[in-house]
Amino acid sequence: MGEPRYSRRTLLAAIGVVIATATGVATYVASSSSAPERQIATTDRGQGTSTAKPTVNFERVYSNARHRWVTLAFYLPSGTPPRGLPMSILLHGLHGDARHAAVGDLADVLASAVAKGSVPAFGFVAVDGGDNYWHENVPGDDPMAMLLDEVPRWLHDRGYGEPFAITGASMGGFGALLYARRRAERGDPIAATAAISPGLLTTWQEMAKRRAFKDEGEWASLDPLRHLKSTGPTALGVWIGDRDRFIEGTRRFIRDVKPEVGVVKPGGHDDGFYRKVTPDVVRFLAKYAKRAV
Repeated sequence: MGEPRYSRRTLLAAIGVVIATATGVATYVASSSSAPERQIATTDRGQGTSTAKPTVNFERVYSNARHRWVTLAFYLPSGTPPRGLPMSILLHGLHGDARHAAVGDLADVLASAVAKGSVPAFGFVAVDGGDNYWHENVPGDDPMAMLLDEVPRWLHDRGYGEPFAITGASMGGFGALLYARRRAERGDPIAATAAISPGLLTTWQEMAKRRAFKDEGEWASLDPLRHLKSTGPTALGVWIGDRDRFIEGTRRFIRDVKPEVGVVKPGGHDDGFYRKVTPDVVRFLAKYAKRAV
């Protein structure tokens, strides 16, 4: 056999990864269906500054549950070894993805708090989940099965600890509550769930616009507002802005469930509000990260 042949695109992509790694600039490497399972781009966004910043790693992995390649994104305190590090799954919102799942300054707040010693070290792992509220709306594409069965294996293979918590914003907040329910149903409840501006709607007319459920009955079977005690012993934290479009459903959830943390603050469904609450979210999760060590 002769020497292997590489396309110009492949060579340029490889050069780009080397440059990105050397300079500390975050890079995303696109993968085809024949891509290797692990392609990594890493950045320490604190290089050259005195403020602690997170290290962010991107990888491409194949999800059998979703039947497609997806991105894994790791948001980690800089200088923290991954071996056994407690991890919170982090769920993105509608039209989002793993690379943009850390809403507001969530990853920076975590890195700073760990560097100061005010919280124990833990990390976030995000994954592409599509736009179907983290359930199998499209046959053969099951993001919830990916979270339950594949993410723990991916973490284990890379030396991280088991998921001790789940965090999500908007659609991801809905998904986080659903995930907590599924874990409780399996007899293996998650320690903590942080739902930021969760997508809790009170009418099918509004939810139907999102095309994430085949009918009202399916939505009702999954809606956290219809299954208030389904998360079992999981500690719940909920944060919402008073001008958020999901305020009515979330106020009802806080009133009826009485979560450990239930906060309504001035703000909307936007980055400004997220930045107001991320320190509280990190402190809430940190209590349970400490127990997971």
